[in-house]
Amino acid sequence: MTQHTQPHQAASSLWSSRLAFILAAAGSAVGLGNIWKFPYITGENGGGAFVLVYLVCIALIGVPVLIAETVIGRRGGQSPIATMRSLTGRDGAARGWRAIGWNGVVASFLVLSFYSVIGGWSLVYIGKAAAGVFTGADAEAIGAQFGALLANPWELLLWHSVFMALVILIVGRGIRSGLERAVNMLMPLLFVLLVAMVIYAMNTDGFARGVRFMFSPDFSKLTTEGVLVALGHAAFTLSIGIGVLMAYGSYLPTRVNIARTAVTIAVIDTGVALLAGLAIFPLVFANGLEPGSGPGLIFVTLPLAFGKMSGGVLFGAVFFVLLLVAAITSAISMLEPVVEWLEEHKGFSRARSALFGGLVIWFVGIGTVLSFNLWSDVHPLGFIAFFKDKTVFDLLDFLVSSLMMPLGSLAIALFAGWALGRQGLAEDIGLRGLSYRLFMVVLRYLTPAGIAVVFLYNLV
Repeated sequence: MTQHTQPHQAASSLWSSRLAFILAAAGSAVGLGNIWKFPYITGENGGGAFVLVYLVCIALIGVPVLIAETVIGRRGGQSPIATMRSLTGRDGAARGWRAIGWNGVVASFLVLSFYSVIGGWSLVYIGKAAAGVFTGADAEAIGAQFGALLANPWELLLWHSVFMALVILIVGRGIRSGLERAVNMLMPLLFVLLVAMVIYAMNTDGFARGVRFMFSPDFSKLTTEGVLVALGHAAFTLSIGIGVLMAYGSYLPTRVNIARTAVTIAVIDTGVALLAGLAIFPLVFANGLEPGSGPGLIFVTLPLAFGKMSGGVLFGAVFFVLLLVAAITSAISMLEPVVEWLEEHKGFSRARSALFGGLVIWFVGIGTVLSFNLWSDVHPLGFIAFFKDKTVFDLLDFLVSSLMMPLGSLAIALFAGWALGRQGLAEDIGLRGLSYRLFMVVLRYLTPAGIAVVFLYNLV
């Protein structure tokens, strides 16, 4: 394997093993997108046919960019910003490619600012479920509870603060003592909780219907919009395009095969999404509820199901612990690019970088907190027709999900496919011969085309 300069020289600054990197990267990918978003967009887009298209999109878009971003990160061995500056200089590429690094760090910063607020909801709902608040409650009462949470800025701020404190504490302890130790505990816990939920769902009347819904393709229910949603979620779910994998890749030892590792991460991420569906849809069907109930599926529809079923107090609490674990493993990865840059650029210690970066992100997150209540009628770009109804949260979500992530992913695919130095690239990726040539064709042509379609669709 070709050796490239890797500034993270100390062993403690590298992942201890391939498994550690897989768990960390899979933890980044496995987040609210899998447990919260994937089930409800599957429900909205007809089930099985959507799942099939989604799997194809993961293979053609998600995995190639995941490989490309990790290779770039390992070759540079620094923060995304410094990595792109180093690689463009070394490979004689245009300076404009350096924007990839800045896009990644800023995007991860902005995502975490609102992700932390939503992560805080899971903390609230662990308590509600464990206290039996949902038992016997009707849809109106549960909807009112969720509405009351969103309407209370102080409660949202409290749990946003607690969630960010957990993230800062973990990241501030370093790669092996913080990130690695956390994912080594949290990822197995996530799988155990998820499997427990699926086993419980298997014993409900709705399990067979849930399986048919997810795995029996009915292409008559799949619209063009559904295909584009699958395409967009494939890019979103693996945390590509926001600097996370570049940062994590910078700590990856050169002996690790990136292609094989990337496929493993994608399989874990997709497996969790499918298991989440198998845990959720049977409960929804068994209680006569609607699978296409949108974002409220997790915080309104599922609590209604937990309130109706035996053992609902225990399994409701287990489910929201699962949601919290998924949120934290993603959130710590989003803080990492910011911390790595602060360590390099400002010379801060690891702990100080995590605290400073985390506090600034927490402060920006207050805008999202207020978007659900005191600022719900504030539309900063309301003078533009396209943004007339968008709150601060809506704008941040649109900026990152519809612009920065797809553009970042597109730029990474194009940079790795066309501008990155070719010497030793096959060995760096971990592919040879025909498989390497096929991969490069996909990375250079099919992946950028798919991302471009998603980007344009988001703007229409």
